[in-house]
Amino acid sequence: MALNSKQYYNRDLSWLRFNHRVLQEASDKRNPLLEKLKFLAIFSSNLDEFFKVRVSEIRKIKELDKPLRKKLITKPNRLLAKIKKQVDLQQKEFGKIFYKKLIPALEKENIFLKNTEGLNDEETAFVKKYYESVKHLFEPMINTEHTFLENEALYLVGQLEDDSLIWIKISGSASRFLEIPSNDEKLSVLFIDDVLRLNLKDQFKTEFYSIKVSRDAELYIDNEYSGDLLNKIKEALPNRQTGQVTRALVDMLMPEELLRAIEVALDINETDLIKGGTYHNFRDFFGFPKIDNAALYFKELPPIKHKKLKAKKNIFKIIDKRDHLLCFPYESYDSVLELVQTAATDPCVKQIKMTLYRVSEDSSVAKALLLAVQNGKDVCVFIETKARFDEENNIKWGKQLEENGASVMYSYPGIKVHSKILYIQRVENEEAKSYAYIGTGNFNEKTSKIYTDFGLMTANKKITAELLQVFQVLERKLIIPKTKQLLVSPFTTRSNFEELINNEIAFSEAGKEAYITLKLNSLQDEKMIKLLYKANNAGVKIRLLIRGICCLISGIEGQSENIIVTSIVDRFLEHGRVYIFANGGKEKMYIGSADWMTRNLDHRIEVITPILDKKIAVKLKTILKLQLDDTVKGRIIDANQKNKYVTNKINNEPSSQHLIYNSLL
Repeated sequence: MALNSKQYYNRDLSWLRFNHRVLQEASDKRNPLLEKLKFLAIFSSNLDEFFKVRVSEIRKIKELDKPLRKKLITKPNRLLAKIKKQVDLQQKEFGKIFYKKLIPALEKENIFLKNTEGLNDEETAFVKKYYESVKHLFEPMINTEHTFLENEALYLVGQLEDDSLIWIKISGSASRFLEIPSNDEKLSVLFIDDVLRLNLKDQFKTEFYSIKVSRDAELYIDNEYSGDLLNKIKEALPNRQTGQVTRALVDMLMPEELLRAIEVALDINETDLIKGGTYHNFRDFFGFPKIDNAALYFKELPPIKHKKLKAKKNIFKIIDKRDHLLCFPYESYDSVLELVQTAATDPCVKQIKMTLYRVSEDSSVAKALLLAVQNGKDVCVFIETKARFDEENNIKWGKQLEENGASVMYSYPGIKVHSKILYIQRVENEEAKSYAYIGTGNFNEKTSKIYTDFGLMTANKKITAELLQVFQVLERKLIIPKTKQLLVSPFTTRSNFEELINNEIAFSEAGKEAYITLKLNSLQDEKMIKLLYKANNAGVKIRLLIRGICCLISGIEGQSENIIVTSIVDRFLEHGRVYIFANGGKEKMYIGSADWMTRNLDHRIEVITPILDKKIAVKLKTILKLQLDDTVKGRIIDANQKNKYVTNKINNEPSSQHLIYNSLL
C-alpha cells in the first residue's frame, strides 16, 4: 500500500524546500556580503536544473496512459501547479533579498550596482562607447515563424511597432558585468543587460525585457537495452539544447501584450511562465568582479593535510598499518591524488581499477591513470556516461584512456554506476597485497574543495577482496558479488539496511537501547520510510540529518514522534552519507555513496563500507555529533518543512562546519 500525503512529502516539493534553505543563506546576517550573492547564484543554478530535469520529467509523465501515469504521479497537473506556486513565492523572496537587502548593503561598502537611470553624462558616454566596441557580438533576431531560444541562454526581447518581436542573445557574448571608471574609491558596476537596453531602446524605439527558457534536458535514448549505448548518448547530447520548453522566466514588469506574443512565438502557455525580476541568470554572480576586501568573503579554511598520511614515505606503507578516513574539504584531497599518483609510478603496483562518475575537465586523477598505463600498469576504468551534464567530459577522458591502452568500460543499459571506488594491487617480494579506497564523493579535485565527503583508505583483506568482486561484476566476469562486509546496490544494500532496521525494532521490543542515525543527501524510498515509521512505533530513537529531499514526515504521533530530522546548508555542500545502528550495544557504522532513494537502492551500482577501525569510528561520530547539534546552520525539517532554524538566535557562535575544521587541526 502506497503512503498517503500525511505519511509522504512529495519529493519535488521537498526539493524546492531544500532550495529555499539555499535562499535563506542569501539573507543570513552571519554570511559575508559577497558570499550572499553567491548563494543567490547557487539558488538560481539549482532552479535552472530543476526545470530542465524534474519538471520536464513530470510533463513527460502527463503524456503516458492513465494506469501507468498513476503509478508514477497521481495528478501531474496538480503537482505542476503546486510547483509553480512555490517557485513564484521563492522568486518574490529572491527579489526582496536582492533589492531590499543586498543592494543597500553593497552601497554601504561603496559597491554600486547601477542601472541606466543612475548614470551621469560622463558615465553614459562611457557606456555608449563600450557598446560600440561590442555591439557586433549582439546580433538582433527579428521574429520569424518559429522562434528558437537556446536552453538557459539569456535574451532581451522587445516588440516593434509592427508587432513583430526582436530578440537579442546576451549569454556567452561578453562579460555579464561592466565596471564603470571612477575617480574615487567607489566601484560602479552595470549589468551588460542595461548597456544593451540603453542603446537598443534608441535604435529600435521600444523597451526591452529579460527572458530565459529552460528546456527538457533528459537524454531520451530509444531502446537503451540494445546497440551501442555510448554512441547513442553521444548522438543524443545535442538534443538537450532543443528539448521542450519547461519554463520561461520573464521580467515581472513585461507588458501583457508582449507576454501573449511570446507565448505564441515560443508555443508555450501561461503555466510555463514564471515571473521574476529585471535580471535573470544570477549564476553569473559567480563571475562578479573581485573586491579587495577580505571581510566581504568567507574566511579561508585551507585544507588540512591528514596527520598520518602527510608523512614523507610510501603511502602504501602507511595504509598497511591501519585504515585511514579522510574528511573533505576540511582535509586535503591531495592524499587521494597521492594514492593514485603513487600507484601510477610504484614499480610494485600491477593493477589499478577505478570508477569515474564526475571528473573535472583538467582531472589530475585521470592524468595519473594515463601515466599508470604508460608505465605498464594494468589499468581498468569504468566510465559512467549517464552522469547528467558531465557526459561529454566523461566520454572525453574515457576516449583518452582507451587510446593510451587502458581497459575502459562504459555505462550499462538501465543502470548507473554511482559508486566511488578504487582498487590497487601491489606485488612486493612475490607477495600480492590489495588496497582500497571507498568514498562518498566523486574523484574530482575541484568539488572536493566545496563538498563535504568521506573517503576510507584500507588494506583490510576482507574489504579489498569484496571490492575486487564489485569490479569483476563491472567487467562482466561475475554476475552477483558475494559480500559479507560491503553493501552493494542493487544486490544487497536494501536487504541489509532492512535487516539492520528490523534488528533495532527487535532490540527495542526486548527492552534494549535501540537507535538509528542517518546522514543522507536524500530520503525518498517509500519502503524504507515505512520501515522507519515501523521502527518509530517500536520505540527506536531515530535521528536524521538530510541535506535535500526528505519525503519522511516527522513528529506525527503514532507515526514518527521518535524521529527528529534536521538539515544543514552552509558554506560547503553537505554530501557525505553515514549510517549508524545501535545493534544491541555492538554499534555498526557505515559510509558510502547511496542515498535512500529507490534509484540508489535498486538501479545503481553503489558501494557502502563498514567502519571497522575504532579510532575512525570515534572520529566519524565526533563529526556527526557536531552536525546533529548545530544550532547555527541547522534547520528543523518538520511536517510542513518551513525551514525554521534550530534556534532563532543570531549570534557569533561557529557553525558545525567551522567546528569540524577546528577539530581536525
